[in-house]
Amino acid sequence: MKKPPRARLARAARAARARAHAPYSGFRVGAAVLSGGRIHGGCNVENASYGLTVCAERNAVGAAVLAGARRIEAVAVATGTEVPTPPCGACLQVLAELGGPETEVALWGRGETPEIHTLGELLPRAFHLRPGARGGRRRAP
Repeated sequence: MKKPPRARLARAARAARARAHAPYSGFRVGAAVLSGGRIHGGCNVENASYGLTVCAERNAVGAAVLAGARRIEAVAVATGTEVPTPPCGACLQVLAELGGPETEVALWGRGETPEIHTLGELLPRAFHLRPGARGGRRRAP
């Protein structure tokens, strides 16, 4: 697999983080996904009713899908934490919908060196429905 453009993804994720709406937690997150050579960003958008908050990763996936993406090749997540913060379980599952276990996930904190993982490492048993299947059938890992 070709190495994704980490620097471009990091810049996009950090730019998205700067636009985050996090007045309650102060935890600003930016994400960027790569699909077909295009980078799509998203930031977290908090809501006073916390359950309605949407994470940066899911917003980036939504932006990619809106632009026509059907496959994600790489992901970058930027936070202001000392140790990079991985996506939550819900976001990992959403990323798995368009990415594969080999999809690179670069986690950026305050430093200049990311933690690099694969989606399969972060979510080893992602749930998948087979196209046309009804119920919760799992695709073989």
